[in-house]
Amino acid sequence: MADALKEKGINKIDSTCLKVDRRNYKIELYSGRFLIKTYKAVFGKNNSIVKTSANDFVTPIGEYFICDIDTNSRYHKFLKINYPNEKDAAEALKRGYITEDECLRIIDANKRKDCPPADTKLGSNIGIHGIGEYDFIFRNLPFVFNWTNGSIAVSNKSIDEIYSVVKIGTPVKIIY
Repeated sequence: MADALKEKGINKIDSTCLKVDRRNYKIELYSGRFLIKTYKAVFGKNNSIVKTSANDFVTPIGEYFICDIDTNSRYHKFLKINYPNEKDAAEALKRGYITEDECLRIIDANKRKDCPPADTKLGSNIGIHGIGEYDFIFRNLPFVFNWTNGSIAVSNKSIDEIYSVVKIGTPVKIIY
């Protein structure tokens, strides 16, 4: 990280945000408008564009924020995002994937800047995490292997770097 900052002529990271690019298998770390560093990433087992349930293994697309940080995760570190957000809930309600009560609970959590409830059909345990004990194996694969529940996985070293500059509330934009 220090080398990347030095190369860009930046002394410190302000207004941190993350851009996750599913098509190109990467996470970009920004300080304001300046790209600081890019990390190799993998995603959910299912490459579909639309996430419809907690068990579909799809990485969602949208604008989120980090709502919780777990430094004792089985995946090394886990930066939980506020999936599903209000837009996801409204779309799921419109398509009949969730009930009106589930939609309202998701919206309420988002308005409070909390993580959404886990007990809706959409689930909520999505985030950016390391690989954990299998880091050496997955990090060195010569090909892309999407294996998560819909979360975004990076090497343990990468999640350590990302963790060092993010906080609860950091924006995360996931695109395809």
